[in-house]
Amino acid sequence: MAAILIILAIAFAVFIIAAEWKLFSKANQPGWAIFIPIYNVLVLLNVAKMSWWNILLLLIPVVNIVIAFMIYINVAKNYGKDAGFGVGLTLLPVIFIPIIAFGSAVYVDNRVAQEAAA
Repeated sequence: MAAILIILAIAFAVFIIAAEWKLFSKANQPGWAIFIPIYNVLVLLNVAKMSWWNILLLLIPVVNIVIAFMIYINVAKNYGKDAGFGVGLTLLPVIFIPIIAFGSAVYVDNRVAQEAAA
């Protein structure tokens, strides 16, 4: 029974790693970044089009919760989703990251789109 649970846990971990890798790859970021602590957060901030100094705010209790919501809402918007999807990314990343990664969502840099419209 324990062997089955270990196999399921490994399969689940591989699935989540693949989903996060694909999430970064769709944004033209290195997928291998998910394996490197702190750097993966910097890449996620880059995907969210937020400044690198927000990583410092993630170190402050309570503020880090607000920043996490802001990061994932921006990630969702850059993939063409709404703010509600960003809340889902924050609260249930195991479900929502694979939806973006393996679904039809396309990464669009909102700043580039806004500059083109102006």
